Amino acid sequence: MHNCFPIMATEVDVLIIGGGSAGLCAGVWLARNGISYRILERRPGMLTRGQADGVQVRSVEIFDSFGISEELLKEACHVLEDTFWSPVSDDDESVLGQGLDGVTAKKGIRRTHVTPDTEIGLSHLPHVILNQARINALLTDLAVRASGAANIEYGCDVRDVSVNSSLVDDPDAHCVTVNAVEGGIQKVYKAKYALGSDGAHSQVRKSLGFKMIGDSSDEVWGVMDVYPKTSFPDIRKKAIVKSESGTVLIIPREGDSLVRFYINLSGSTAAAKDVTLAQLHEKARQIFQPYTMEFPETTWWSAYVIGQRLANEFHAHYRVFLGGDACHTHSPKAGQGMNVSLQDGYNIGWKLAAVLRKQAFPKLLETYVLERQKTAADLIDFDRYWSKLFSASGGQESSITPELFVKAGRYTAGLAIQYGDSMITATATSQSSLASNLMVGMRFPSAQVVRVADAKPMWLTRALPADSRWHIVVFGGDIQDEDTAKRLHKLGLDLEDLIRTFTPPESDRDSVFNIILVLSSRRSNVELETIPYVFTLETGKWKLKNILKIFVDDENYSNTHGRAYEVYGIDPSQGVLVVIRPDQCMWIYKLTSLKGQVLTVSELDLAQMGPLNDVHGMKTFFSVFLKKSKS
Repeated sequence: MHNCFPIMATEVDVLIIGGGSAGLCAGVWLARNGISYRILERRPGMLTRGQADGVQVRSVEIFDSFGISEELLKEACHVLEDTFWSPVSDDDESVLGQGLDGVTAKKGIRRTHVTPDTEIGLSHLPHVILNQARINALLTDLAVRASGAANIEYGCDVRDVSVNSSLVDDPDAHCVTVNAVEGGIQKVYKAKYALGSDGAHSQVRKSLGFKMIGDSSDEVWGVMDVYPKTSFPDIRKKAIVKSESGTVLIIPREGDSLVRFYINLSGSTAAAKDVTLAQLHEKARQIFQPYTMEFPETTWWSAYVIGQRLANEFHAHYRVFLGGDACHTHSPKAGQGMNVSLQDGYNIGWKLAAVLRKQAFPKLLETYVLERQKTAADLIDFDRYWSKLFSASGGQESSITPELFVKAGRYTAGLAIQYGDSMITATATSQSSLASNLMVGMRFPSAQVVRVADAKPMWLTRALPADSRWHIVVFGGDIQDEDTAKRLHKLGLDLEDLIRTFTPPESDRDSVFNIILVLSSRRSNVELETIPYVFTLETGKWKLKNILKIFVDDENYSNTHGRAYEVYGIDPSQGVLVVIRPDQCMWIYKLTSLKGQVLTVSELDLAQMGPLNDVHGMKTFFSVFLKKSKS
């Protein structure tokens, strides 16, 4: 008998289809902002064994902004050094690893280069390895702590997604309908917005009629997680090994013994579906000769064909968005898959929250498509180039070299992304000379400073948590200078006016803007009672004065000095104001010179510069996407 009653729809503000890194990261933002959301995941339960494992520097910075980097760093394998191995040449008879491999009678391999994994000074946080199951668990636990519930429905198979186009202009309309099946029971969900982060075979993308544009190569690669018994000396380092028998990329995993091998199967007649584990084991033995290589245990393995594809659309009516593998697929060689997906969620999560809290206009969401579609396209181009280098043999000029590896290091670390001009990244009007080491549209790097209130040395980005506020960092120079003190006082009054313009009267004064002061003064010369009020606002339940937002670029009790002004390329006698987006993600909204000029930065990326005695310029900038207070 068929049920003649209509299925009651579950209504939420945001539906996230797919519980991978993109969806979970977006969910953290929503949970922290009290937004009603639900994640629909096709898997029957939490991921127990992840395919991805590399957590690039930028992703570690994201975890740090969420306040969970310590747990990540404790569990993960830290990748600090990379080595390169090449075939022994005919005239090189006395090097480590030389000799015939005993299987193919080809020459053996030798270590040719050693290099730091991440460029020195690029970030205060490392590149680490931790399986995706633990990454997902960390994000899930964080969302639970923020909202009291995981908000994930496992075993939920989404069948169809549609948008009622007649309702999209109503910001309060639940115009997105999702039909799904869970445990054989049909379910209907309605949402104001949806994020399709359901993988390379995305049902959301298919339902909307979007296509993946791109191609696959004939390159077959195998991948396996193993406990190797070997005489190869660099088994606990990231290593690129090229021999006359093929190429292996070594990735040390968490723990002391687990290792991942990516093995190039070029020249093999087998298709990816026909590859066997025995073939991978044998290929690895040949490549590593004359070193011994045995595999007492293999915990996971697979084979795949390299392909690079990009979705032709990233949104439907700016109500349904695609993220992660649902809109970009590529090889795993540069370790970008999980990381770029995580950054998709990091980008859209705070924007959805700002719109749904009615703090921002819906057009803010247009910047997700503008920024992440370009990022994905650049990723595909890079991956084509990078994959060709890995697939080339060691003797070819087109193969990967240490020099090329270092050159690409900023990109593979996730720190080369630069967002173009938009309503929240005013690149075109910036005067970046005021902070010569900050790039407009890029992530704001950290530097060590000392907190005045308690003498605590801190990384500056620790004062800029991912809590949906815009961060305004004032590099005010030396407050002992009388003219500087007067400028700071005037700037403080202007910033108070900015706060009144955009902060609801019933909210804490720092609920929209987190205002930080970094002085070039000696800490012993700074008296808190001389600091302008805007930097010590009274907030919280008891309306206590917050004195933890004032820092100095000075030596600490460990006799170290962060030299933050030097790191950022800021002249202390001039001073600069930096405005940073909530995602701390390489934007600069406004850097305002205390001598009459403004440099704009957005999302911890540099964005724009203009005249300063005019905080009116900042108000104009924010008025484009933030709603003014009704007070």
